[in-house]
Amino acid sequence: MKKTIALLTSALALGLAGCGSLGPAGSPASNVRYPGPEGTRLPYTVMGKLPNAEGSEIRLGGVGSALAPHPTLPGHFYAMSDRGPNAATEAGRKPSGIIFPMPAYNPRIHLYRLSNSGAVELVDSIVLKDPKGRPVTGLPNKNYGATGETPYAMDGSVVTLDPDGDGVTGYDESGIDSEGLVALKDGSFWVSDEYGPHMVHFDASGREIERINPFAADARNKPGRTLPAELATRWPNRGMEGLAITPDGKTLVGLMQSNLHNPNKAVGSINLTRIVTVHLDTGATAQYLYRQDAAGLANSEIVALSATRFLVIERDTKFFGLSAGQVRKNVYRLDLTGATNVDRSNVQLQYGNTALSSSAAHGLLVNGKTLEQLVKDGGAADNFAAGWAQLAALGMRPVNKTLVYDAVASLKYPHDKLEGLWVIDSQRLGLLNDDDFTLAPDGKGGVEQKKLHDGQVDRNMLYVVQPLIPLF
Repeated sequence: MKKTIALLTSALALGLAGCGSLGPAGSPASNVRYPGPEGTRLPYTVMGKLPNAEGSEIRLGGVGSALAPHPTLPGHFYAMSDRGPNAATEAGRKPSGIIFPMPAYNPRIHLYRLSNSGAVELVDSIVLKDPKGRPVTGLPNKNYGATGETPYAMDGSVVTLDPDGDGVTGYDESGIDSEGLVALKDGSFWVSDEYGPHMVHFDASGREIERINPFAADARNKPGRTLPAELATRWPNRGMEGLAITPDGKTLVGLMQSNLHNPNKAVGSINLTRIVTVHLDTGATAQYLYRQDAAGLANSEIVALSATRFLVIERDTKFFGLSAGQVRKNVYRLDLTGATNVDRSNVQLQYGNTALSSSAAHGLLVNGKTLEQLVKDGGAADNFAAGWAQLAALGMRPVNKTLVYDAVASLKYPHDKLEGLWVIDSQRLGLLNDDDFTLAPDGKGGVEQKKLHDGQVDRNMLYVVQPLIPLF
């Protein structure tokens, strides 16, 4: 098995070598042909095969975690991978964790262009690096953002890599589970990460410049600029899934995938999640509540339309044509106008209200309970309506949201994960799925090929669709 892992690592190295610049980017807008709702495939290479009965391929692809238009080149867009090929361990394994078939994988951002035939072509690949310029892995953080996930190799042993050279094997303090992407005109990128969560700024070469996270002791934060501490209570693999920036370039807007386990995992799964804003000049933060349609759903992308209006993906993890019950893959437009800033820094909200207080570790409290506890304790009937009513009675209003696109009703969207969103213009949206490097857990401690309802292997697909209402 160790020989198999070595072969996979070697294949990865070859894959990296083959993903350099493919030539000059740039094509006139008149030569850009956008695909339609039938979609078009993103190119991929095979990085290796697994030692299982079907010889499952590991495909790169795998870049559906985020989608962002190039800020100056028409018809060009970025797509980003997450932490790499992985799958959850089987139920009952102690300790539980994540299987990394290729633990040396380096998360990266790919630049693509649409040709005049509507095909997608790879232009360049940018591997993410730590402040010293070393390629980072997708292995978990040990200190600032630990999730409690044990990293396993395919043979069941704990991963022994030490990418950052700190003597702690199996972990990478700069390791990133990259999920949200902002591409700036200066060539740099902001990326949101599920581990910390972290907001990480990378230069045009992919080297880390700075980061913002909830850990005041982390010297990588600039003085006076941290995320609210309660965001560190996100549950594993449900961290900061989306990232946007306001049109003036002043404010980052992060979207949590699911509710926090605030103050602990006894909160379970509810339908309250959070949006956090960070002013880059002042470090001031604000938080807003987002009411999901049901507990257990995931918010997996956010894109700015204006300083206060955004598009958000809200989805489940089901497959159309395979999974039982309702399948949800929706895009909503939301408006922060009229929503309440529930950050503990909002002293005006707390003034004169004896029910409200705040905690440095857990944020705003209602009679000693976190906002998540309040909704949970309100009961699950009618989607936790009683808890939301209590928040409203205290002056805490969630963001307003309007359905913009239902990908199941309109597209029979076949993938489990809708994660990339591109606002092309007021009448066109680009949608991109995460194909998970075409791997899925087999439920028995291994990994298998990820397939759709038609029996085909999943793949990164770009769909261009018309929203139900004009976006602007």
